[in-house]
Amino acid sequence: MMMHWIIAPVLLPALLAPVIGYVMRHDITLARVASMAGAVGLLGIALQLVIMSSGGETLVYRLGDWPAPFGIVLVLDRLSAVMVLLTAILALIVLWHACASDWDRQGRHFHAIFQFQLMGVCGAFLTGDIFNLFVFFEILLIASYGLMIHGGGRERMRAGLQYVIINLAGSTLFLFALAVLYASTGTLNIADLAQRLREIPVEEAALVRVAAIFLMVVFAVKAALFPVHFWLPGTYSNAPAPVAAFFAIMTKVGAYSIIRVHTLVFGPGVEATDGLMASWLFPGAVITIAIGALGVMGARQILPLVSYAVVGSMGVLLIAVASFTPAALAAGLYYLVHSTFAAAALFLLADLVLHRRGSGALTMFPATAQNGLFAALFFGAAIGMAGMPPLSGFLGKLLVLDALRAPEVIVWAWASVLAGSLFTIVGFARAGSVLFWKSTAVTAQGAAPARDMPAPVTTSELVPVFAALAVLGALAALAGPAAGYLDETARQVFDHAGYIDAVLGTGPEHAGEAKP
Repeated sequence: MMMHWIIAPVLLPALLAPVIGYVMRHDITLARVASMAGAVGLLGIALQLVIMSSGGETLVYRLGDWPAPFGIVLVLDRLSAVMVLLTAILALIVLWHACASDWDRQGRHFHAIFQFQLMGVCGAFLTGDIFNLFVFFEILLIASYGLMIHGGGRERMRAGLQYVIINLAGSTLFLFALAVLYASTGTLNIADLAQRLREIPVEEAALVRVAAIFLMVVFAVKAALFPVHFWLPGTYSNAPAPVAAFFAIMTKVGAYSIIRVHTLVFGPGVEATDGLMASWLFPGAVITIAIGALGVMGARQILPLVSYAVVGSMGVLLIAVASFTPAALAAGLYYLVHSTFAAAALFLLADLVLHRRGSGALTMFPATAQNGLFAALFFGAAIGMAGMPPLSGFLGKLLVLDALRAPEVIVWAWASVLAGSLFTIVGFARAGSVLFWKSTAVTAQGAAPARDMPAPVTTSELVPVFAALAVLGALAALAGPAAGYLDETARQVFDHAGYIDAVLGTGPEHAGEAKP
């Protein structure tokens, strides 16, 4: 019975979405109650999954009781449990903001689409099959496009079209990769692929290497890694702010896919693809950090500023992943959790500021009501994203740097992370001074206040921003236990034999099972 919890994060939003979409679409109050109840339920399920996986065992849910690799399986380990929990907490924060700020009123189907988005994200984190990873990617694409254009507008539609075209191209490449892999190995189950690729001689693995590169490009698109990062700034800058805040987990789906597939299937110990991924992933991550930092420095609008900061944070995460070692991955996972909530806090705060300021331009405007409160929140979120103490970004980057001390990577890794952090700090300092300090000076000089500005921000609207910042504070205060848990998580990811045995039933613990 306990195993049924594994499919619950997929089933709950999948069942709730059509109910909201068809029954409650004309009653925003009912839709809000159902959607928030679903988010709370998902959080409870995620906590249960973390408890189930905390012993270090890999748990498998076989749909229809068909054994792998013939049937569809969902796989729960520490990594997938952490990612589902991360999704659930973020979803609750974003939904609260969407309801408190009335963003959800701008489209009749916001809550239904949001639940489908949750279904796709959770499914991607739990699936044990690459084809079903593709299926959940497509659910993500459809739902995220609906959220992206929520509220309409010419610029939003244009950015949404670009987003869809890029992701459709990635989906096409994904199908090519799956076809090549299936033709070469006869399977698409992740554990079965990992086992079979270890048996393929190097001289017969040309097609496998092509499929590995194709998949890396597809996952790099999702993770906004250079040179396929260019869609993110335009998309996130034009999306509704609460949607952009939830999209912070979308790039992590790409990073998770790289970790899961390219560590287990194509990673260390596989002669057919040995060294292939790191040689491409590491320089791409270095350049991504540089692009993000320069974008923050050159941003002239608040939402592009945050969007480029997200690009840079993905570079820091993937530079750790590119080492394909447990220590570096553990540091990367800590930074993954941190950067998700730092980005969400900035997007949600930017929405509050932009709505009251009337413009997202980083130019001098008269100070808004509660200018000091906004300044303090921006300062906290900015130092979190830039990686300054006392919040968890500082510790995350220290862990990443400490894990990247090998002679062949230390110079590029340290130089890119430290220089990127410096540029990000300068960019946010410039933006903060224009938004909050110079605006106060303009008001003091007697400039006329902006007309028809909304009422001061309410406590309900502030709760999501404070919640996201509280997570960063808790992650810093509990850095020791969190880093220890994530270290065990990374070690489990690199326990290839344990994953394969659990999914395929090839380990000694299955030796006494009855054969059909």
